Amino acid sequence: MKVIDREEVRERLTYELCIPLVRRAMIALSRGETKQLLRQIIPLGGGRMFGTMPGALGERAMFGCKIVSVFPENFAKGVQSHQGVVALFDGETGAPVSIIHAGEVTAIRTGAASAVATDALARPDARRMAILGYGEQAMTHARAMVQVRPLSDIRIWGRDPARAARAATMLTAELGLPVTPIADVQTAVAEADIICTVSSAKEPILKGAWVAPGTHVNIVGSSFAGPTEVDHELVIRSRFIADYREGVLAQGAEFLKAKEAGLIGDDHVVGEIGQVLDGKLEGRQSPDQVTAYKSLGHVVQDLAAAQALYEAV
Repeated sequence: MKVIDREEVRERLTYELCIPLVRRAMIALSRGETKQLLRQIIPLGGGRMFGTMPGALGERAMFGCKIVSVFPENFAKGVQSHQGVVALFDGETGAPVSIIHAGEVTAIRTGAASAVATDALARPDARRMAILGYGEQAMTHARAMVQVRPLSDIRIWGRDPARAARAATMLTAELGLPVTPIADVQTAVAEADIICTVSSAKEPILKGAWVAPGTHVNIVGSSFAGPTEVDHELVIRSRFIADYREGVLAQGAEFLKAKEAGLIGDDHVVGEIGQVLDGKLEGRQSPDQVTAYKSLGHVVQDLAAAQALYEAV
């Protein structure tokens, strides 16, 4: 059995490799070629969680499960908040063949998935980005987005100004473009063409009234029914596209809260990003339309990345 640790994942799972992998995985999921169950989550108290995500890449293809813990307080200790393993099984023999570091796979493939959605839904001339949050996903989203749009600058907001400033300094040095820490969300997003919400917020930090016409928003930070990063107005006024429709209908917090308020129905989730990529669903319909991609993350993204890492060893 091959064990692929965090350092190896970080070195080998580049965005040039991962973005096309995730794109193909999203299309395959929307076509029904892959299989997955909704994630199962056990609350551990204090915002901590333990989750399992089983899936298969096809009837005789590789299959497996991501087993992951989420400990939000780890970020302040310099430790990944998401930790676990992807267990990969051979589709012909049923044998377990590899264990891969899930935290690093999750970090990279989530940014890659948002980049795929942004490439499909953002305006072609989108150049300015705002990131709400300063943790690991802020870093991976910035690295991924420059692969799909020639960004001119990035603004970053977080509740702790010092941490936001440190993240901005690191990204400026790494990406070679201006990354500026901003003290408030409204100012951060005021001129953004692309917004990524990658926070641990429990209540909305982004209001629809602050989002300019034509903006694309990746809603990423909340991965289960509970915490919400954006308000009802943004959900209502956007063309709302899921990574996996069944998952968002069951576990997409921002959608569910707006639905519980009687403001929208299930049909507001117009479809999946895989359908857009496959030419089966219209994405952006006009330059002034606000588009939203709700990312919960799904295991076929993890399995596609895990398979690529395993087969290349």
